[in-house]
Amino acid sequence: MSQPTSPSDYSRRGFLAASVAAPILMSAQSGRGQSGTPTTAQPGSTAQGERKPADATPAPTGPFQLAPLPWKQDALAPHISADTIGFHYGRHHKGYVDRLNKQVEGKRYANMTLDQVIAATMTDEAEVAIYNNAAQAWNHTFFWNSLTPKGAGEPPARLADRIKADFGSVDEFKKQLTDAALNQFGSGWAWVVLQDGKLRVVKTGNAASPMARGTKLLLTIDVWEHAYYLDYQNRRNEYVKAVIDNLLNWEFAIANLA
Repeated sequence: MSQPTSPSDYSRRGFLAASVAAPILMSAQSGRGQSGTPTTAQPGSTAQGERKPADATPAPTGPFQLAPLPWKQDALAPHISADTIGFHYGRHHKGYVDRLNKQVEGKRYANMTLDQVIAATMTDEAEVAIYNNAAQAWNHTFFWNSLTPKGAGEPPARLADRIKADFGSVDEFKKQLTDAALNQFGSGWAWVVLQDGKLRVVKTGNAASPMARGTKLLLTIDVWEHAYYLDYQNRRNEYVKAVIDNLLNWEFAIANLA
């Protein structure tokens, strides 16, 4: 499996080199309604199901807003239940946004976009709490767009050909993505990225992202326990298989690869 050349490659510091050129940046309006929605492959831009926020989820109060889901709360069932989405999106994701809004109150970060906050705090140990909540808000929005209820089957030919060229086969690609998701110790993320002109699979812990030195993000799988515990308990392997076999948003990956 393709891995970073050193543990620091995908650290908070690594993001800084590509924060401006990152392929998926969070759209926001300075000082108001900053949702953190990816500017590429907009939620709801394809027929993935009606966009609808998690049921009865109140909007956060502050400069940053919770980006809407790109599909209905029950759209990923039976692979990920509406209950899991309700807790994951409506409590965990929203919690990151709520905490971030409280943390930036009265600070210069309140007038920044989400990606600007991440870039400004990643190397500042005094602001690690702001970084963690901003990065997790960003990662989760990217994760929701990495999933689609119409994700079953093989990737389209234009992506499959690239996968075969860089991994040898689609099966080998899925194996490496599975291994990354299962072997990430504790909380974190498994990512499909374009790095140095080749598709790779990498993993990061906690809130870290592999956006560094021109790395493009194509897809991610959340392997924090709250992403799957209501449905799968400690059976992360079953959750990962369900996502890879049924829910990966190939069109989102293609848009990010462009």
